Amino acid sequence: MASTLPDPSPDTRTMSAEETAPASRGSGGVESHGIDHIPDSERRGRPRELFSVWAAANVNYLSLVIGGALVLMGLWQALAVIVVGNLFWLLTGLLAVPGPAAGAPSEVVTRTLYGVRGNRVNNAVTGWLISVCYFALNLAAAATAAFSLVGDTGLPVNTAVKALVVVLIAALTLAISVYGHAAIVRLYLPITLALTAVFAVLAVAVLRRTDFGYVPERPLTGHALWATVLAGVALIASGPLSYTTSADFSRYLPRATPARAVAGWTAFGGFLPGVVVCGLGACAATAVDMNDPESSLQPLLPAWFRPVFLLALVLGTIALNALTAYSAGLALQAVGLRIRRQVSVLIDGTVSVSLTLYALLVSNFLDTVGDVLQLTVVLLGPSTAVYAVDIVLRRNRYDGPALADESPAGPFWFTGGVNWRGALALCLGVAASALCVDTVYTGPLATALGGVDLALPAGLVVSAAAYALLTRTGARSGRRPEHP
Repeated sequence: MASTLPDPSPDTRTMSAEETAPASRGSGGVESHGIDHIPDSERRGRPRELFSVWAAANVNYLSLVIGGALVLMGLWQALAVIVVGNLFWLLTGLLAVPGPAAGAPSEVVTRTLYGVRGNRVNNAVTGWLISVCYFALNLAAAATAAFSLVGDTGLPVNTAVKALVVVLIAALTLAISVYGHAAIVRLYLPITLALTAVFAVLAVAVLRRTDFGYVPERPLTGHALWATVLAGVALIASGPLSYTTSADFSRYLPRATPARAVAGWTAFGGFLPGVVVCGLGACAATAVDMNDPESSLQPLLPAWFRPVFLLALVLGTIALNALTAYSAGLALQAVGLRIRRQVSVLIDGTVSVSLTLYALLVSNFLDTVGDVLQLTVVLLGPSTAVYAVDIVLRRNRYDGPALADESPAGPFWFTGGVNWRGALALCLGVAASALCVDTVYTGPLATALGGVDLALPAGLVVSAAAYALLTRTGARSGRRPEHP
């Protein structure tokens, strides 16, 4: 859709080297574009491509683990929680809609929320830091499966071999991220088909042994059940909420691409495998202990299928981490570092690999990182809500060239480079969420409610309401309008 925001003149824009590069998504080489605007002449593709992009990334090891953990509340309760938690992919779909409209990644679109300078802080935390931590956790999970494969060959799984495996998996992942958007679109359809075939075999093996009447020895009831249900929904929802960068993968679509198609294919691509893989984890947990899926599932699987299954776990995690590294590279650029996207991706990978190697070979560092990431819902819920409200209020009218203007004269400089309405709404949502959380620590409201964790709904509602109210109030006050 066309925007009514002013289009800055070239002499007021901060131009990067990548903006002057003759890049093309379909050129077949390394993607040259970074956070700069994608011109209409380089837009192509169909929204249904987004399905395989998100599906391939969501058939992974951690989803099996999470699904297996939820069965403690009972199988059918766990399956209901899995469905409800994955409905948050609808928000991820909505956040992908500005991509074609702006021709810009999420890391740039969010300048409308926080201003040019405020958005640098947002990208440093929600974009880069959290992404790098997730990359390290997922890489560790993939490496664990790969260690088992190496062990099956008879090779010693010593420190040197472990380090080599981690580096090799990371190299394959970063190669996809460095080549960029076109490589992701091309590769993820066959990856999705391959993973579908593997998990179809897994589904047959698991469902044959599933106890569909399963209830735990000590069933949860009343207050304890509701506390566990809410915690489970938040755990599942943290996956789609971590993809506030979904516009990164829709920005090459033509400007006229229907918003409903972009949102629908993105949401469906995450929702379907999320429900299926988590659901299989829950079903398998009625027959075996799912604390360690790669070994626990062995009694349910044909012997020939074990190496295929382990390879699928590694492949799914590579697909997931390639998206994470791609967006983290854009986030590093949006923080203000004037480096090419390929370099930023390699920096992200180096940091993540270092964390993973330290965790696997020296210390249990990832346990600490995992605890920290349990708190990400405190930040990701409110940030998702503010972004979603902005899209609705603007009716998805974003001006890509205007968003690229980082100068004080630009339309998104606001006050001192910060949109204080967006920043305040985010802070209010985070505060409300922090008061209600019950994970690594227990907030005062969670204590008052006996351990019921309402961090997710509290953060979403407060930040969304605050942003809508502050924006409407600012528009009525006669100040420079933030929404066309």
